[in-house]
Amino acid sequence: MVKNSFINILSNRNLLEHLDIMKKEKAIVLLSGGLDSCVVTAIAQEKYHVCLLHVNYGQRTVTREEQAFKDIAEYYKIKNILNVDIEYLQNIGGSSLTDNEIPIPDKSSDNKIPTTYVPFRNANLLSIATAWAEVIGATKIYIGAMEEDSSGYPDCRESFFHSFNKTIEQGTKPDTHIEIVTPILHKTKSEVVQIGIELRAPFHLTWSCYQNEDKACGLCESCTLRINAFQKAGHADPIPYAIPILWKS
Repeated sequence: MVKNSFINILSNRNLLEHLDIMKKEKAIVLLSGGLDSCVVTAIAQEKYHVCLLHVNYGQRTVTREEQAFKDIAEYYKIKNILNVDIEYLQNIGGSSLTDNEIPIPDKSSDNKIPTTYVPFRNANLLSIATAWAEVIGATKIYIGAMEEDSSGYPDCRESFFHSFNKTIEQGTKPDTHIEIVTPILHKTKSEVVQIGIELRAPFHLTWSCYQNEDKACGLCESCTLRINAFQKAGHADPIPYAIPILWKS
């Protein structure tokens, strides 16, 4: 009798959770597996029924990023996921992330777009997300782009996302209402870390390094931005680094 009652309680709880999900609007989150997109996932899942999109475009750390994506999806128990390969960006080239003959810079160049910029990448990612959103009825597309404290990529500017929202409006069915959401666009990297800590984002599952897949190099531009962010936020980064890092307590 007690066992049956316990089973009924679990069944009712699962039913309530299912009904709660059914009530929520769907939102697609572009999850690379990095710090920023992980925090954006944490933000979106507070309000929406999240669907996760990961895109492999021939980047150097594709295997490690894909693992981070799967781990984060499992952490949040998100079942509706889509993994897409667009290796044509690697064939196009023009970026040190997709061309091993172009060295990855240790830090960003002042007032210059770094070689890690993948030409028009976000437009490709958002186009895939828009197509999927139109099919599954999602109303929001979340992306962890940053304009204030970032590498200065042109497809991370606020004006770009405003323009793309207009493109979505013009290029989808009349009854489709899809909006790109950029919740951390004007945040600093340390603010993003703090938001993630408050939302208990699984930073230990994320990966940001542009070069390594076992221990983060600690030297590339992405690692430098991440390390500085955790230091400014007053927290230690939980992922392993290949070089010693002095964390502020």
